[in-house]
Amino acid sequence: MSVVAVGEVLVDRELLEARFSCVFEACKGACCIEGELGAPLDFREEKLLVDSAARLRGILPERQRRYIRRHGCTEVYRGSLYTRTIDGGECVFAAREAEVTFCAVEMGFRRGLVADNKPLSCRLFPIRVRKKFGLDYLVYEQHAMCRDGRQQGGANDVRLIDYVGEALRELYGDHWYRSLRSFVDSSPIR
Repeated sequence: MSVVAVGEVLVDRELLEARFSCVFEACKGACCIEGELGAPLDFREEKLLVDSAARLRGILPERQRRYIRRHGCTEVYRGSLYTRTIDGGECVFAAREAEVTFCAVEMGFRRGLVADNKPLSCRLFPIRVRKKFGLDYLVYEQHAMCRDGRQQGGANDVRLIDYVGEALRELYGDHWYRSLRSFVDSSPIR
């Protein structure tokens, strides 16, 4: 695995080469229900989610509302904060409609019920932020559920860094994102 530095952020070269464009109709929101842990959070997001949970009552299924009342909506695992999951699977903010899973926080944001969108780590997915040498390290998680997204991204030549560009700009700023794109545009990645 090869790593490059863009400013103070380490980036896996595989991520720079990747093409991706989510095909929600194919995966049906599997990222909200698969995995052992929920979405990684920062402490500011935790407060926003806790404050938003009550306003999402009309969107969240009864099972999720009950679970949040009993256990809360976040948890700490090995010192890191995550959205809580039910039975190690679906996120407590997952809602289903016609066999499709969607994020109640994102839906509430779009409807004006809550002030903030779903967690940044969800908007960055399938990119994950890890730590390496004390720096943020961006990696590309290639899950089977995203196979159609990789195919569509390749067919339409949509770079993963562009697909999640808005979230990357929110995380690191516009200057950093322009530096990342400039690096990718000007260097032979392989």
